Amino acid sequence: MNYYEAWFNLKDSHKDLEFARAVDDYLGHLAREGLIAGYRLTRRKLGFGPAELGEYHIAMSVESLSQLDEAFGVVARRTGETERLHARVYSAITDVRFALYRDFPDPQRVAPDVRA
Repeated sequence: MNYYEAWFNLKDSHKDLEFARAVDDYLGHLAREGLIAGYRLTRRKLGFGPAELGEYHIAMSVESLSQLDEAFGVVARRTGETERLHARVYSAITDVRFALYRDFPDPQRVAPDVRA
Protein backbone atom coordinates (compact mmCIF):
# COMPACT_ATOMS: atom_id res chain seq x y z
CA MET A 1 0.00 0.00 0.00
CA ASN A 2 1.11 3.57 -0.70
CA TYR A 3 0.09 6.59 1.36
CA TYR A 4 -0.24 10.13 0.09
CA GLU A 5 0.06 12.26 3.21
CA ALA A 6 -0.87 15.90 3.84
CA TRP A 7 -0.23 17.95 7.00
CA PHE A 8 -1.82 21.39 7.31
CA ASN A 9 -3.69 23.98 9.34
CA LEU A 10 -7.18 25.31 8.80
CA LYS A 11 -7.62 28.91 7.73
CA ASP A 12 -10.58 29.16 10.13
CA SER A 13 -10.37 26.71 13.04
CA HIS A 14 -13.95 27.53 14.02
CA LYS A 15 -15.11 25.58 10.95
CA ASP A 16 -13.41 22.31 11.96
CA LEU A 17 -16.53 20.12 11.82
CA GLU A 18 -17.62 21.68 8.53
CA PHE A 19 -14.15 20.90 7.18
CA ALA A 20 -14.32 17.29 8.38
CA ARG A 21 -17.60 16.86 6.48
CA ALA A 22 -16.02 18.39 3.36
CA VAL A 23 -13.08 15.95 3.58
CA ASP A 24 -15.45 13.02 3.98
CA ASP A 25 -17.53 14.18 1.00
CA TYR A 26 -14.47 14.69 -1.22
CA LEU A 27 -12.34 11.70 -0.29
CA GLY A 28 -15.39 9.47 0.01
CA HIS A 29 -16.22 10.47 -3.57
CA LEU A 30 -12.69 9.54 -4.73
CA ALA A 31 -12.94 6.21 -2.90
CA ARG A 32 -16.32 5.39 -4.42
CA GLU A 33 -14.87 6.16 -7.86
CA GLY A 34 -12.02 3.72 -7.18
CA LEU A 35 -9.41 6.49 -7.31
CA ILE A 36 -8.15 5.87 -3.78
CA ALA A 37 -8.38 2.81 -1.54
CA GLY A 38 -9.18 4.75 1.63
CA TYR A 39 -8.41 7.79 3.75
CA ARG A 40 -8.18 9.06 7.29
CA LEU A 41 -8.40 12.59 8.73
CA THR A 42 -6.65 13.13 12.06
CA ARG A 43 -6.06 16.12 14.31
CA ARG A 44 -3.09 16.68 16.59
CA LYS A 45 -4.02 16.02 20.20
CA LEU A 46 -3.11 18.23 23.14
CA GLY A 47 -0.72 20.23 20.97
CA PHE A 48 1.74 17.35 20.77
CA GLY A 49 3.78 17.28 17.56
CA PRO A 50 6.03 19.50 15.48
CA ALA A 51 4.37 22.85 14.76
CA GLU A 52 5.67 22.86 11.18
CA LEU A 53 3.46 19.85 10.38
CA GLY A 54 0.26 21.66 11.24
CA GLU A 55 -2.66 20.63 13.37
CA TYR A 56 -4.37 18.31 10.87
CA HIS A 57 -3.27 15.31 8.85
CA ILE A 58 -4.86 13.40 5.98
CA ALA A 59 -3.56 10.00 4.88
CA MET A 60 -4.92 8.70 1.59
CA SER A 61 -4.14 5.09 0.74
CA VAL A 62 -3.71 3.83 -2.81
CA GLU A 63 -3.01 0.32 -4.04
CA SER A 64 -0.39 1.49 -6.53
CA LEU A 65 1.28 4.58 -7.89
CA SER A 66 -0.74 4.15 -11.09
CA GLN A 67 -3.93 4.48 -9.01
CA LEU A 68 -2.53 7.67 -7.46
CA ASP A 69 -1.60 8.98 -10.92
CA GLU A 70 -5.14 8.29 -12.13
CA ALA A 71 -6.55 10.16 -9.12
CA PHE A 72 -4.26 13.13 -9.83
CA GLY A 73 -5.40 13.09 -13.45
CA VAL A 74 -9.08 13.25 -12.50
CA VAL A 75 -8.58 15.95 -9.85
CA ALA A 76 -6.32 18.02 -12.15
CA ARG A 77 -9.15 18.41 -14.69
CA ARG A 78 -10.79 20.77 -12.17
CA THR A 79 -14.27 20.08 -13.47
CA GLY A 80 -17.58 18.68 -12.33
CA GLU A 81 -18.45 17.18 -8.98
CA THR A 82 -14.86 16.25 -8.17
CA GLU A 83 -13.75 19.88 -8.45
CA ARG A 84 -16.72 21.16 -6.45
CA LEU A 85 -15.86 18.78 -3.60
CA HIS A 86 -12.10 19.37 -3.87
CA ALA A 87 -12.52 23.16 -3.73
CA ARG A 88 -14.31 22.91 -0.38
CA VAL A 89 -11.23 21.17 1.04
CA TYR A 90 -8.29 23.01 -0.53
CA SER A 91 -9.84 26.45 -0.02
CA ALA A 92 -10.05 25.78 3.74
CA ILE A 93 -6.40 24.84 4.39
CA THR A 94 -3.07 26.60 4.69
CA ASP A 95 0.55 25.69 5.49
CA VAL A 96 0.21 22.37 3.67
CA ARG A 97 3.04 19.84 3.34
CA PHE A 98 2.86 16.61 1.35
CA ALA A 99 4.69 13.29 1.40
CA LEU A 100 4.43 9.88 -0.19
CA TYR A 101 5.06 6.78 1.94
CA ARG A 102 4.81 3.05 1.35
CA ASP A 103 4.47 -0.05 3.47
CA PHE A 104 7.85 -1.49 4.34
CA PRO A 105 9.21 -3.88 3.50
CA ASP A 106 7.62 -3.82 0.07
CA PRO A 107 5.63 -6.95 -0.82
CA GLN A 108 8.01 -7.70 -3.70
CA ARG A 109 11.07 -7.44 -1.48
CA VAL A 110 12.25 -10.67 0.07
CA ALA A 111 13.91 -10.50 3.48
CA PRO A 112 17.27 -12.24 3.60
CA ASP A 113 17.41 -15.52 5.47
CA VAL A 114 19.71 -14.67 8.39
CA ARG A 115 19.79 -18.26 9.61
CA ALA A 116 22.13 -19.38 6.84
